[in-house]
Amino acid sequence: MSKVNAYAVKSIGKPLVPFQYEFEPLGPEEVEIAVQYCGICHSDLSMIENEWQMTGFPLVPGHEVAGKVIAAGENVGHLKPGDRVGLGWFSKSCMICDTCMAGDHNLCASIEQTIVGRHGGFADRVRCHWSWATPLPDGLDEKSAGPLFCGGITVFNPIIQFDVKSTDRVGVVGIGGLGHMALQFLNKWGCHVTAFTSSANKADEARKFGAHEIIDSRDDRALEAAAGGFDFLLVTANVTLNWPLYINTLKPKGRLHIVGAVMEPLAIPVFSLLVGQRSVSSSPLGSPATTNQMLNFCIQHQIEPQIEVFPMSEVNNALEHLKSGKARYRIVLENDF
Repeated sequence: MSKVNAYAVKSIGKPLVPFQYEFEPLGPEEVEIAVQYCGICHSDLSMIENEWQMTGFPLVPGHEVAGKVIAAGENVGHLKPGDRVGLGWFSKSCMICDTCMAGDHNLCASIEQTIVGRHGGFADRVRCHWSWATPLPDGLDEKSAGPLFCGGITVFNPIIQFDVKSTDRVGVVGIGGLGHMALQFLNKWGCHVTAFTSSANKADEARKFGAHEIIDSRDDRALEAAAGGFDFLLVTANVTLNWPLYINTLKPKGRLHIVGAVMEPLAIPVFSLLVGQRSVSSSPLGSPATTNQMLNFCIQHQIEPQIEVFPMSEVNNALEHLKSGKARYRIVLENDF
């Protein structure tokens, strides 16, 4: 047994407090990671507040980890102590089902999640199956790497899954932690990119991240004027929008793809899809292979999230900064245990 130092929330509405727990002996296919940095995602807030009704308390949040391997199980041959790795929302998949064997480990029916039923990265150490400990390529800074393993891969994965082309006209709805990375990816992918945002003060920053045009996401007239203009809309917002108007901005065979955790049912008239053979879809984070592809794309095009760094001991202040909507654009905790 070895003791882990962490920060945990023990019930809804309570602040995170210092917390210790013990690891079981390291499994033969497990990797133990010394956490150097851990990003804060809105999903951490959702778990802390049990919005999805699947939180077990006490909860150690944190699923955007960047750190170094300090131990590897006897069946792990490619990772060794000292290797730089990242870990995201998923921490284990079965490796034997048809889905895993097809390379879609992120869709495995028995997949395990880093902060569901286990403790996450607001700690000095965390564990996962070797397949989800992704090596960091040379040139990628550990400090800004963590958010790529959740926010980054969440918006990169649909580009791969739905074969977004460099000639496509795409829109990113919601310019926050996910959206600001989506703008960078899609711009470097070669697309003409439009940012949909309700915050006028984000327009200049959106252009800096790669947007060619800006549309007010709450302006129905602006949405009507954009009718039939987009091949692909990537929705990173987690709120209900005027879905029929957004559907109407799509070209024939266009796709509206949602990666924000919108809790309400979508009110979409089927006829608005049918007449233009349009589609609505969603996706979780990507597979280990797609994650590795994303990291290499980041190195090739010098893409990184814009971050603010807090000591891990100030985790409650950092969470409040996120809840208040002040984050620009991802918050990262630095281990100071």
